[in-house]
Amino acid sequence: MATDQMGRTHRLEVFDADVREWDATVLDSSAEGIVLDRSAFYPGGGGQPPDEGVLLWGGVETHVDGVRKGDDLVLIPREGDPVPPVGTAVRGAVADERRSMLMRTHSGLHVLCGVVFRDYGALVTGGNMEPGVARMDFNLPELPDGFREHIVEACNAEVAANRRVDVKVLPYDEAFQIPDIIRTAKNLLPPGLSEVRIIDIVGLDTQADGGTHVASTKQIGRIELAKVENKGKGFRRCRIRIVD
Repeated sequence: MATDQMGRTHRLEVFDADVREWDATVLDSSAEGIVLDRSAFYPGGGGQPPDEGVLLWGGVETHVDGVRKGDDLVLIPREGDPVPPVGTAVRGAVADERRSMLMRTHSGLHVLCGVVFRDYGALVTGGNMEPGVARMDFNLPELPDGFREHIVEACNAEVAANRRVDVKVLPYDEAFQIPDIIRTAKNLLPPGLSEVRIIDIVGLDTQADGGTHVASTKQIGRIELAKVENKGKGFRRCRIRIVD
């Protein structure tokens, strides 16, 4: 299956994370979930939570409180909201402020990952994010002197460098010719892929990733390192905030 297809839904956000509104047709519908032929709702993954938003149809508004992945990409309607019948033409809209902050946050994590890998050789063992706040865990046995100060300075230097953030899809075998394309301690890509989506912060960080990102590091804003925690032998957790 193509990277921009999930079941019967063509995924618009895979190649254009700036899409916020679009027209679509309902393919399946119930109180448990709605399937569209086209969608820009990110379904979640890689620590990034799913999008929220609304569907507009016939003067009615249906809130989308999440997205579920399965054979299809299923939008989860708010409990009690009316759902559009199969065949209805709808206008989809992603909650803009939330998505935009998640894009900045996710790209900020990639900057952090790139800096820690470049300067300390550590791989990612876990991560999670909400709008504006995130954590990333590294297999870093010891905390080097000056680590916190260096990370803050180095990450924000990469933000100020206004590095381009490119999205591309490569055949599986070609993608794995790129050195260090997997920046996690374990390869978390699902089996059977024919293509791999790549996020490239040009000159800093190139890795397999399915999330939504800003177009350049300058759009991230300032990265603050809120806390560095010891999560057991050989593991360190970095908590960041994204601020304007």
